[in-house]
Amino acid sequence: MNRFFALVPCAGVGRRAGGDLPKQYAPLLRRPMAAYTLDALCGVERLQAVLVVLAPQDRHFEALLPGFAAERRWLAACGGDSRAASVANGLLELQRRGAADDDWVLVHDAARCLLRSEWVERLIDACAGDAVGGLLALPLADTLKSARDGRSAMTLDRAGKWLAQTPQMFRLGLLRAALAAAGAGATDEASAVEALGHAPLLVRGEMENFKLTWPADFDVAARLLRTRGASKGTAT
Repeated sequence: MNRFFALVPCAGVGRRAGGDLPKQYAPLLRRPMAAYTLDALCGVERLQAVLVVLAPQDRHFEALLPGFAAERRWLAACGGDSRAASVANGLLELQRRGAADDDWVLVHDAARCLLRSEWVERLIDACAGDAVGGLLALPLADTLKSARDGRSAMTLDRAGKWLAQTPQMFRLGLLRAALAAAGAGATDEASAVEALGHAPLLVRGEMENFKLTWPADFDVAARLLRTRGASKGTAT
């Protein structure tokens, strides 16, 4: 039977979020943001392991999330200069640790820290029997505008348009080949797989699974986490 692995690229700096620390370590209700992400993934029992890809010079993870590394919780300081490079290096690390080309890899943004384990299970259920794989996504609900010089130039048809989220789930061999062909310009795993001529499955996600990018996003996330009673967790 094919196995499932999670891969979390955690090597970026997140300049748009501001602050003195890389975004994934920014405090959120007194915990590093990445701790909530890892709580959700580690709560998925079907995952063989969760691999966190760190920058080679990272000195924050071990200090802020002490004791994370364990039997199903792996760390690798093999991050690259781009998200795509970090994921590609992470795939090689998974292979080194015994993952096969036919095993599934779920790549998830550390900055989507409001993830719930049941959403990961939903993605696995939908994609495990699929020939390609897929991703969590949301149908576009708002009116979509094209801008020019800071002004609205055109209203675009939103029919059939979705907002990509993560995790994005593909077989290791396919994803490795797709990223090698796409190079550093791939903005997500699905776009690289699409470039090879495949059509990933769109699995409906949740609005809460947004990516924290700007300083104000942290306030929104904190309010949502308080409604969950999630100021304490298990990842640290």
